[in-house]
Amino acid sequence: MKLNFTDWVVIAAYLLFTLIQGLYFRRRSSGSTADYFVSGRRAAWWLIGTSMVATTFAADTPLVVTGLVYRNGIAGNWIWWSMLPAGMMTVFLFARLWVRAGLLTDVEFAEMRYAGKPGAFLRGFRAIYLGLLVNCVILGWVTKAMTTIASVVLGISDRAALALCVFFLIPFTGIYVALGGLWGVLWTDLFQFVLKMGVVIAVAWYGVGAAGGMHALLAKLDALHSAAGPSSSNISSFFPDFSRSFASESLWTIPVITFCVYLGVQWWAFWYPGSEPGGGGYVAQRILSARTERDGLLAVLWFNFAHYALRSWPWILAALAVVVLYPHLAQPEAGYVLLAVDHLPRAARGLLVAGFLAAFMSTIATHLNWGSSYLVSDFYRRFVRRAEPEKHYVVVSRWVTILLVILSACVSWELATIRSGWEVLLEVGAGTGSVYLLRWYWWRVNAWSEIAAMSTALIVSLTIRWAAPFHGSEPAVFAKQTLVTTLATTLAWVIVTLMTPAEPRDTLLRFYRRVRPDALGWGPIARIAPEVVPVHDLGRNLLDWIVGSAMVYCALFGVGKICLLSRGIGVLLLVGSLGCALFLYRGLSRIPQAADS
Repeated sequence: MKLNFTDWVVIAAYLLFTLIQGLYFRRRSSGSTADYFVSGRRAAWWLIGTSMVATTFAADTPLVVTGLVYRNGIAGNWIWWSMLPAGMMTVFLFARLWVRAGLLTDVEFAEMRYAGKPGAFLRGFRAIYLGLLVNCVILGWVTKAMTTIASVVLGISDRAALALCVFFLIPFTGIYVALGGLWGVLWTDLFQFVLKMGVVIAVAWYGVGAAGGMHALLAKLDALHSAAGPSSSNISSFFPDFSRSFASESLWTIPVITFCVYLGVQWWAFWYPGSEPGGGGYVAQRILSARTERDGLLAVLWFNFAHYALRSWPWILAALAVVVLYPHLAQPEAGYVLLAVDHLPRAARGLLVAGFLAAFMSTIATHLNWGSSYLVSDFYRRFVRRAEPEKHYVVVSRWVTILLVILSACVSWELATIRSGWEVLLEVGAGTGSVYLLRWYWWRVNAWSEIAAMSTALIVSLTIRWAAPFHGSEPAVFAKQTLVTTLATTLAWVIVTLMTPAEPRDTLLRFYRRVRPDALGWGPIARIAPEVVPVHDLGRNLLDWIVGSAMVYCALFGVGKICLLSRGIGVLLLVGSLGCALFLYRGLSRIPQAADS
């Protein structure tokens, strides 16, 4: 695809605007590490939530969704749709607790909740493991996707595209992140989200138009279904075809066992960046930047609604157009880029490139800021230099951001030939989610619980990967591995918890007084802290969790039905979503808007 002078002007204007954002917020982020990493805890819910949506909208996301729909139909999206219950649980059961904790990072939680050397080990280990190793792998994976996009859009070789990302885009992003801190990231994310959504809506619009319009697209999909024979399912169905999903080679569906694992296990058992059970990672960082408990809760609520109900359909409609227009792709993920390049108007090519840059840079920016917060606050400040002035740590934070730029660029260069790194990352976190949920609500969980969960998941997942005892399609094997790893990990950490002593009473008392979790699981501690008014809101919060999940799923499927021309059912689902929203609004009105103590 050839770019003209106007296209380059649009791209240059986008890059200049992001740099100006970093410069503008430089002073605002320079006062302390709290200013730099959590915006001084003064951010509003709508800004925080939109930033989370922008961060999880990476350069590879539309490509991944295209691949899922191309191979497994719309139902293939349950691999990430199934994570909604975890997100809504963060909204109603954990967001306010994170705000009350008042931490700088979620890794710092380890030494607030646990005592002694085990707690310190957890904090230091997770700071290096997540902030350096996992962070750089994620950055490399996203960069690899951007390399594919750049090579197709700009018409250059993969090596040249990778060099462009490694030697220009990542360092450029590192500059504005190092300058503006989280304030710069939040406001740049807002602009980038609007730009990205405009681009993907345009790609879907012109892609469906190229297929002849929505009626013609659905007719052509039905014809492909009929031509594929009895081994295929309806590609436009929202759920797997259970009459065919037992077959190992059924087209456009997923196995029953995989679907059941998605809905019944994955959302609470997996540690996954951006969807950690109980919140965590950059989601927790965003919550910790909220000015009140109400802002923290509303930010995650808006994030989950936009993440699932608003963003899904531009990607899915574009993927359906790819199925019709490019029916025999060896690498379906590349079909999204082909669709955009082939069918967007020439005048929009500069905006297309800027949109892909925004998708890439918003994710890179968050991971650079988030990773440096771990390395500086939870490792350098905690274990290396403990008594320096705040200005010192802000300066170190900027240098660590630059270090992460260099390291992630090196990893990205090597990951161009590594395909399985992301899969391994997911597998080693299977089964650890339950301990991250219960550590807030059960006083008996201790540091050894988390250590046992992490080590068991790592050992079991790597052993299964080496022994390869399961057979069948890739989704079915994934489900079986997940079930075994989750069962082994859960049993291990529960047994270790019961066989090791609880945390010291003083540590538990400090946590209970500060966070004020539901007293049901903290009975022995609540009885020796009568000055703390006991909280008994678990039942109401669980009800809100169920209603909130129903609200988003109804909106997701309602919008989808309308897009696929089943308008009557779509409107009914949207009415149901609105009813759930009104129910939640009445409950949320009881949360104070003023800053909480």
